[in-house]
Amino acid sequence: MNQMELNQSDHCGHSSCPERSISVTVYILLYVCAAAVVLLTVCGNLLIMISVFHFKQLHTPTNTLVLSLAVSDFLIGGFVMLPTFIWMIESCWIFTPGYCICLMITSLFLVNLSIYNVALVSVDRYLALSNPFFYTNTVTRRQMCIVVYSNWCLSIVYSSVLCYFNGNLGFVMCPGECFFFLNNVWTVIDLVHSFIFPLSIIIILYTGVFVIARKHATAIRELNNYTRNKTQKITSHSMKSERKAAKVLGILVSVFLVCLLPYFIYSLLGGVIDVQRENILKVFIMAHLNSTINPFIYALFYPWFRRCIKIIITLQIFQTSSALMNVLS
Repeated sequence: MNQMELNQSDHCGHSSCPERSISVTVYILLYVCAAAVVLLTVCGNLLIMISVFHFKQLHTPTNTLVLSLAVSDFLIGGFVMLPTFIWMIESCWIFTPGYCICLMITSLFLVNLSIYNVALVSVDRYLALSNPFFYTNTVTRRQMCIVVYSNWCLSIVYSSVLCYFNGNLGFVMCPGECFFFLNNVWTVIDLVHSFIFPLSIIIILYTGVFVIARKHATAIRELNNYTRNKTQKITSHSMKSERKAAKVLGILVSVFLVCLLPYFIYSLLGGVIDVQRENILKVFIMAHLNSTINPFIYALFYPWFRRCIKIIITLQIFQTSSALMNVLS
């Protein structure tokens, strides 16, 4: 995923960092807020990683994908978000050119990886709901590990190819700035690869999940006609499942769009419209906030994660038999 495409001549028109015009209080508050977002991203995803690694009950194919997503989002929080926040607050790139190149490559790789982890989770959940017997008997944790490794390798290959074949632009750094340029061809390719294609998978498959959940709820309601004494209980359970499926679908797609759509709109129109560098950085950071919210979408909404957090915070995780604790019931 590319940093915003800028007009190179305009971008290099200044050679020094602009002076800060904000008060010390606001300056400190910005750093406190940035640190809070970074810590929330790192700690939230770290809790998922510890939970899936430690508790035997969570060693499932689906949680292997959740773990991969948490690792990619953890790395974004730890290695990409912090220097980007500092860059925005200082209104200047204060690090070395070499670190700029590392940041751009790392961001390109990790954000693509995170997006496709989300898409793979949608594929997994659709298969599990649409054909549960096939999924249970066929999909194993070993096979899912192969899928995860392949996703990481393909993300590395895509990032390398994009950087290598990006024409004559590539990394163009001016004093106090750090941007990665894409030519028109690779801008379109990246838009399709990193946004349109994975988003289509997510929307189509989660819509399928919602439709299947509604069919199941309808079947249960019809069954109520023959089990009047259990009508209230079954109806309540079916409606709860239906609402949960709709909630997960709505939150997932909404967060994905809110965080990434502004980025890719400007990525596509960056050569046509004139946007200030401060707004470019805000859009770039917004795309990374998807990694902050993902733990709440994929884990915090589920009871097993809340139980794991309680066990970890209360240090019960250090007990000898803690890995065998029942966190699913």
